Amino acid sequence: MKQYVIIGNGIAAAGCIEGIRSKDKNGSITVVSKENHPVYCRPLISYYLEGKTSLDHINYRPDDFYKVNNCDVIYNKTADKIDTVNKTVKLSDGTELHYTTLCIATGSSPFTPQFKGIENVKHRFSFISLDDALEIEKVITKESKVLIVGAGLIGLKCAEGLHNRVAKITVCDLSDMILSSILDKDTSPIIEKHLKDIGIELLLSDSVDYFEDGKAVMKSKKVVDFDILITAVGVRPNISLVSDANGKVNRGILIDEHMKTSLDDIYAAGDCTEGYDASLKSDRVLALLPNAYMQGFTAGVNMASGSAVFDNAIPMNSIGLFGYHVMTAGSYISGNDSSLTDTQMEDTSAKKFFVDDGVLKGYIFINETEKAGIFTSLIRNQVPLDTINFELLKNIPTFTAFSEKKRRKQFGGVV
Repeated sequence: MKQYVIIGNGIAAAGCIEGIRSKDKNGSITVVSKENHPVYCRPLISYYLEGKTSLDHINYRPDDFYKVNNCDVIYNKTADKIDTVNKTVKLSDGTELHYTTLCIATGSSPFTPQFKGIENVKHRFSFISLDDALEIEKVITKESKVLIVGAGLIGLKCAEGLHNRVAKITVCDLSDMILSSILDKDTSPIIEKHLKDIGIELLLSDSVDYFEDGKAVMKSKKVVDFDILITAVGVRPNISLVSDANGKVNRGILIDEHMKTSLDDIYAAGDCTEGYDASLKSDRVLALLPNAYMQGFTAGVNMASGSAVFDNAIPMNSIGLFGYHVMTAGSYISGNDSSLTDTQMEDTSAKKFFVDDGVLKGYIFINETEKAGIFTSLIRNQVPLDTINFELLKNIPTFTAFSEKKRRKQFGGVV
């Protein structure tokens, strides 16, 4: 009987469990969980803070998920070392687990800048886990003044969760625009104006110089009063288990289309990995929930001696933010002289397409998300645009822009 060990207990781990059980109903599965919670949906932690969901509804799978899949979960422990010769994993309490095949799904960790005086800030938090949200909730009041360092997805979702629960929110970022990882100079100002209109103070092209006596002195010399600090400047993939075992890593753990690492019988999935981006046609970290699940499931199937491939991952984001809806997919990097963009802008909405070599490489939609899945499919499958009526599709998202033959092939018989 095979012994499967999964390090990590997030979305990728859930996918891995289900992948294994799709092929092997009897092998033992042991999950090592750093947190003391069953697998939950991380994007929901801001909605929990906001009061839009409860702890009962944040779980990613039903309460009996581990029992139904015959899994043992070791909570509040981490894996410290992998012995690839003896095929064991040493845990933080000294326990050793033997494995036949192993999946590393360790996710990522927040990067905390070492600002001068930050050690004297009493209430400072990250915002990537449920425990973070629970700890923040313990200290916030209606009079709280919150400073969020980082105007990316994590920082702004935290701001949304806290908006109606505190007195003031200030968000700063060294970039000159918000959501700089998914938006551009044309689309970012739409969200920026919306945030300012609802009372979020934005300090862009600025960051903390030092902290002193409950104040943040900015590089611009502006002084910000606050009593709660959230650092949300980015995350780093947790790669040390593989790198310490002399496995191949870059920014993330390097994997192939089967989710195999360079180490025998060791797979990896989720935010800790670096794999193939079909829109960019090269490897990069794709720290996104749908990709994490698919990577995990693919790893699980192959760990159980199946044959599965996941080679069409692309960057995707779909977020609600203070009543606005933002969707992005693919790559915005131009490759040659044939690259072009097509932008349709309004005061509160935008549709921007990025085309290169005759195929759609990426898009940015704000409050114009109808049938966005059609465009995502074009990116994922690199459909030549001269085979469809792309001009019609950009203005009216409809399946009639495709030939009947392509509709049947691409969309399962939709005509």
